[in-house]
Amino acid sequence: MTSGGFAMQLDQVGGPLRLVERPVPTPGAGEVLLRVLACGVCRTDLHVIDGEVAASLPIVPGHEIVGEVVSLGEGVTDARIGDRLGVPWLGRTCGTCPYCRSDHENLCDRPVFTGAGRDGGYATHVTADARYCLPIPAMFGDVEAAPLLCAGLIGHRSLVMAGEGRRIGLYGFGASAHIVAQIARWQGRDVLAFTRPGDTAGQDFARSLGCAWAGGSDKHPPEPLDAAIIFAAVGALVPAALRAVRKGGRVVCAGIHMSDIPSFPYADLWGERSIQSVANLTRADGHAFMEIAARAGVRTTTTAFPLAQANEAIARLRGGQLEGAVVLVPSAID
Repeated sequence: MTSGGFAMQLDQVGGPLRLVERPVPTPGAGEVLLRVLACGVCRTDLHVIDGEVAASLPIVPGHEIVGEVVSLGEGVTDARIGDRLGVPWLGRTCGTCPYCRSDHENLCDRPVFTGAGRDGGYATHVTADARYCLPIPAMFGDVEAAPLLCAGLIGHRSLVMAGEGRRIGLYGFGASAHIVAQIARWQGRDVLAFTRPGDTAGQDFARSLGCAWAGGSDKHPPEPLDAAIIFAAVGALVPAALRAVRKGGRVVCAGIHMSDIPSFPYADLWGERSIQSVANLTRADGHAFMEIAARAGVRTTTTAFPLAQANEAIARLRGGQLEGAVVLVPSAID
């Protein structure tokens, strides 16, 4: 290890992050050491901080990492010094459980998640398993690329699970939805955006990205949806979305955590409607999405904060006060 690194560390559930100076880690076998160029602040980080998603404390959060390779661990052959790589939520899998052996590594029985099971990117430096890193297309800047590493990845997996229907509803128009909306529009679909009731700014933002309709989540869409994707961690939106989709329609729950789903009449589900959850991602998802994001010309809307202002960034995200995604820039410590 060498000296000179900083990180924002979570010491206890519900507590603030603390700026700590620490040695720059040395990558282990199969790992790369990255100088963090940007790291997105994801809603999953809030669930880690609040104890709703299990983490090994103390932990450095952050799993939307864009970094430059500065050192290679033993045995790394598919990365070079100077490469720009992305580090997503899925940091490592066991490779031996039934899910890993059947191309469902996102459901691995013994996974390690970046920013929960191993230190993440709210830092100047981070190590990562080279096998789980993703190349970043050159067209994306560092800050612009960061939200692609989770908001984009999970959003795209959710869109695939929603099927090929033309009319897609997005509940919760934040980091994921503003990326998914662009891809769905590029595919020729109609996108309807559901925001918090009364959030006219969010609705204007959705329309600016090509959404055909935008309104509060308490509103019914003008026409039945082929599918709905729920990004907000609000269980009550599930029965609302079921009532908004046509017969045979799908409701996809994209979050890693959601409040309890209230009871609802069977009639809302009947008609071969279905509810589907999305869990994590696979490396194949990551490579496919990066290619599609580049082809679709996705442009992320971001607000950047210096590393030491991570607590403020988190508070702003929690309060829904920002459009698009929030990103930390570790080169600006203060």
